[in-house]
Amino acid sequence: MELNMGLVIQLALGAIGGNIGGALFKNLSLGTVGNTIAGIVGGGIGGQITQAVLGALGVDVGGTLGMAGDVVGGGIGGIIVMAIVGLVKNMVTTQHQESHT
Repeated sequence: MELNMGLVIQLALGAIGGNIGGALFKNLSLGTVGNTIAGIVGGGIGGQITQAVLGALGVDVGGTLGMAGDVVGGGIGGIIVMAIVGLVKNMVTTQHQESHT
């Protein structure tokens, strides 16, 4: 079984990005575990999108720029997905509280 280091980097940086996002946007934070899980998902998605875009632009995704794309795409993807999940959670919580008043 071959280990895809790019994917590992994307997922790890996504987890870090999710927790950075939780620290930056405290009102959207899902807690450490939630931020990490959302970040991992976002890191994988963001990293794959970044790799596809770089590949379409003719960038050698196996080289240094590809690894930079893994780092940036994973980290930013982690922050974005954590923020989206946090927004949805807050909206659902607000609607639930309003329906009980």
